[in-house]
Order: sequence, then C-alpha cells, then structure tokens
Amino acid sequence: MHRPLATGQSLAGATPQEQQAPVWLFDLDNTLHDTSYKIFREINLGMTAAVMEILKLNENDASELRTRYWRRYGATLLGLVQHHNIDPHAFLQRSHAFEVAPLVRAERGLRDKLNRLSGRKILFTNAPLHYARAVLKHLGILRCFDQLWGVEQMQLHGRFRPKPSVTLMRHVLAQEGIHPRRAVLVEDTIENLRSARKAGLRTVHVFHPGTPFGLGKSGRPDFVDLRVNSVSHLLLQKWPLRGA
Repeated sequence: MHRPLATGQSLAGATPQEQQAPVWLFDLDNTLHDTSYKIFREINLGMTAAVMEILKLNENDASELRTRYWRRYGATLLGLVQHHNIDPHAFLQRSHAFEVAPLVRAERGLRDKLNRLSGRKILFTNAPLHYARAVLKHLGILRCFDQLWGVEQMQLHGRFRPKPSVTLMRHVLAQEGIHPRRAVLVEDTIENLRSARKAGLRTVHVFHPGTPFGLGKSGRPDFVDLRVNSVSHLLLQKWPLRGA
C-alpha cells in the first residue's frame, strides 16, 4: 500500500483544474539525481556484502547472483526472497547502510523546477524508502511529492512485485485514484517504460549514459512519448503528450 507524506497535498479538496492535470510518477535513481556518480557503487558493494553474509557466498559469486537477479526480476531483492526466503527488510537496511549526503549529485534548482511542473507528483522507485527519503531530503525536494512508493510497498497478495510489473503499476494507480490517461511515468529504465505503456500510462524516458541496459543517445521506441535529459529539459518540451 502507499505511504502518504504528512506534509503532502491530498487529491480530496483539489480544484477541478488540478484534478485534470497530469499526475507525475517519478523514478529516483538516474532520474532525479545522478546515481552513477557515486551512489551506484555503494549500493552494489552493499548488496554484494549483504548477499555474502546471508547466503555465505564469496564475493565473486555474490556479485554474480546479485546482478543476475536484478536483470531477471528488476530488483535483486525479489530474487533473494523468491529463491532464498530472506528477510527483505534486513537486506534493504544492510544493502543501503551508507550516508547519502556526500554521494548525491543532481541538477541545480531541482525543487523550483519540480514545483513549476503542474500536477501531483509521486515518487515511484524500486529503492527502499529510508534511502529514498534520505536522498529527497538532501536534495530539498521531499515536500514536492504527495506520496512515496518504495520497494517495500510494491507487494501484491503478500509477494513483492516491483517495477516493471504491469500489475503493480495498475495497482498503484488504483490505490492513488488515478486514471491511466492522466499518469505520466518519468523514468530512465526502458523496461519500466515499456510496462507503463502496457498499463496505459504516458511515458517520459530520461536518458542517462550510466543506466544499465539503456538506449543509446539516439532513438525513441514507440512506447516512449518523450525523451529528455533532465527535469529542466522536461519543462522545455511542447505538450501535450500522447492521450493528453
């Protein structure tokens, strides 16, 4: 289920104009900040160390397993829970046990730019909530988001179903009371955008050269409505998107 922010705005009480505005679902890593700068390395090291401890593997085997599960399921956690019945919360705490402040890099003026983008904003990330909150707080943009969805909330019938699950995306929209035609996923990972289109969302691909298995500098698949390099670039684009 979703987790609202105490300081966020609810849809109840919104004006009719606000209710017709787009609802922006933002990914976090390599979308709102440059995770490839330093944080990805810390996450990879933390996950490998956690897998080593939990499954009693050497470093090479743990790193290979971590990568394999990430590619297959969209989140290392999902493979570990499904195949090894680990404690997911302990794994998330152990794998993201680092100070984010010295590692975060993002475009300047991000808070003002997000505030200029009309419509509700929801964070929609496969990262754990404690890490996501720490990054958003450091960037000064936590209050920009009406809701936060982290990997802990991405469960259906007691099973983890993170992005790129189409079923999960439909569940999130239903929980938030959002019609798919109003929802826009802003995301760097192509497979997540592909699923979003299947769920009826509009899609914005944030190109980042450090995103694994991403597209090159050119090319836009049919399931991507818009391709940008940053939030600044998004603000400069001509609207509407498909279906607006």
